[in-house]
Amino acid sequence: MNPLRIVIVSPALADANNGNWQTARRWQRLLLPHRARIVRQWPDAQAEDDNLMLALHARRSADSIQTWHARHGQRGLGLVLTGTDLYRDIAHDPQAQRSLALAHSLVVLQSLGVQSLPSEHQAKARVIFQSTGTRQTLPKTSRHLRVLMVGHLREEKDPLTLMAAARLLPPDAGVFIDHIGAALDPALGQAAEATQAQCPHYRWLGAVPHAQTLQRIQRAHLLVHCSRMEGGAHVLMEAMCSGSPVLASRIDGNVGLLGEDYAGYFEPGDAHALANALLALRTNTPALKQLQAQCAVRAPLFAPAAERAALHRWVKALSG
Repeated sequence: MNPLRIVIVSPALADANNGNWQTARRWQRLLLPHRARIVRQWPDAQAEDDNLMLALHARRSADSIQTWHARHGQRGLGLVLTGTDLYRDIAHDPQAQRSLALAHSLVVLQSLGVQSLPSEHQAKARVIFQSTGTRQTLPKTSRHLRVLMVGHLREEKDPLTLMAAARLLPPDAGVFIDHIGAALDPALGQAAEATQAQCPHYRWLGAVPHAQTLQRIQRAHLLVHCSRMEGGAHVLMEAMCSGSPVLASRIDGNVGLLGEDYAGYFEPGDAHALANALLALRTNTPALKQLQAQCAVRAPLFAPAAERAALHRWVKALSG
């Protein structure tokens, strides 16, 4: 196949440094030898040469999707569904619903995503797991349990459950929590500052560069992921591929990555269950090793070669 010109529409660009941007940037690289560029809005000055559109987010990219369809019909129009698409917007937002109808094919980023689509659109959906590189598992101290949560402070990530769990932990329990993420909601930033002042075992680190975040994931005994709504969190893959097990809320977006039989779930919003799990894992090394082993079994699903092959199959189908 001759190289195609592909436009990736992402509502977030480098300045946001969020999941949409990380996906768009990684796909731009994996799509070589095709020529892919990333835009926030389409059309732009280079639009006339585009062969395919891969749009992230049904609602926020709706204008670009509608303009493409007006010029080209469904031909070459692919839509990637985020967590807010799957678990909120497509149920009631007319623009998101129209994006589903206009797209030639749909992509979800975890295995339970397809079942959340309206039945009439499920046949044109496929799963593409995101990928990350394998990183060395670093030695971890036995003196305490080092816990990490990564995610910008906004309602969907439910940082308040982590903060509530931190307040429930005795300061001398040997459980230390680091929390990475910018305060996209100022009220949540204030809550993190208050928790940090009250709990010496909780630190809010704010926004941290990605490379440093990966190093902290490697050093952590455990990644905590409290989300109430998730399309397929890349940080879960980064933890699994770094040898750091996960405690995650039992929502479709997490179960679709970790597997139905994973032993490290707590119910969304249940701070008591999270605190109890952290206390138990502080002293139960075999249970922690079980989670680590389960994550190691899942890790090959998120290899870059697998994501690259799936992307190129999708592009071939769209261009056909």
